[in-house]
Amino acid sequence: MGTKGKVIKCKAAIAWEAGKPLCIEEVEVAPPKAHEVRIQIIAVSICRSDTYVINPAFKEGLLPVILGHEGAGIVESVGPGVTNFKPGDKVIPLYVPRCRKCKFCQSPLTNFCTKFSEHKNPLIEQELMDDKTSRFTCKGKSIYHFLGVSAFSQYTVVKDINLAKIDDDANLKRVCLIGCGFSTGYGAAINDAKVTPGSTCAVFGLGGVGLSAIIGCKTAGASRIIAIDINNDKFAKAKALGATDCLNPKELNKPVQDVIVEMTNGGVDFAIDCAGGSEVMKATVDCTTVGWGSCTFVGVNFNDKGLTISPVELILGRTLRGSSFGGWDVDTVPKLVSDYKNGKFNLEELVSHTLPFEKINEALDLLKQGKSIRTILIY
Repeated sequence: MGTKGKVIKCKAAIAWEAGKPLCIEEVEVAPPKAHEVRIQIIAVSICRSDTYVINPAFKEGLLPVILGHEGAGIVESVGPGVTNFKPGDKVIPLYVPRCRKCKFCQSPLTNFCTKFSEHKNPLIEQELMDDKTSRFTCKGKSIYHFLGVSAFSQYTVVKDINLAKIDDDANLKRVCLIGCGFSTGYGAAINDAKVTPGSTCAVFGLGGVGLSAIIGCKTAGASRIIAIDINNDKFAKAKALGATDCLNPKELNKPVQDVIVEMTNGGVDFAIDCAGGSEVMKATVDCTTVGWGSCTFVGVNFNDKGLTISPVELILGRTLRGSSFGGWDVDTVPKLVSDYKNGKFNLEELVSHTLPFEKINEALDLLKQGKSIRTILIY
């Protein structure tokens, strides 16, 4: 007998308390309602954003919650009104929705949607479905969603506007990275910074997002790519992906931005911050050339006061912009999957570990210790 219209019991990792390991539990996943899709998640990767909500210093997250937003799976069933998806479709759920009707979706200038941009803090919003209820229950208690995805569950329910249909032969154990990390860094360079051939670039932070930004800079034809991180273990991978120079700010006798300015005869053309925090943000601005230096901010440190900047730094010709999900949306994600299949970029290079889903806490520890780039969890 099929599962359509029925509650599905499956495994999920629940964050019951901040600062505590996730608990593998049996959860009940309700059938999808109008304009919702229930998905069997096949593979999921861990992104640093998943760890913010369970950090005791982060006071805004709602618990208990099923985290995870970098996954890929197969449609199990659809709710009333869903016309673009059917059972068996391979899909990537996305935290950035696309209603296709609002002023943002109608504009070519942004990948935002009113359903996303109306939230004060998108990281902790989309914790319930549109009817203000959850589709998850565990031990009789309602469990919050996360970023409209909640991929740390073998089955999840998402809105149809948060879903991209991809090729039937896509490798879900790799294209799950397109759900956030790779797309965010790669697109920050390609779509938002618009790195140009022959240019010089600096990328701060060499996690999965930063390394993906390096791939983007190289793809765009940058002639020099300077990679910056406080973990020297990241440098070999950065160079393999296209970095020409690597710097550890802790090993320098002067601020890293001053070193970069000296190395590049006045500063780089493009700087991309994939780490976050006021010091890194300031270094990102200061390492760019006057006249046309471009600064793109991707990384977020929620406990940091952010950037303080003098108008003079902008008057001298620098531009500052933010980047969310690399400028992609649910309509452009399928092309990314096709580009991967056609060898335009190599997602294999970003996968440092593959573990069974039950070892999710081990995967989180690897991330916290700086020992992993992306760990793929398989159900």
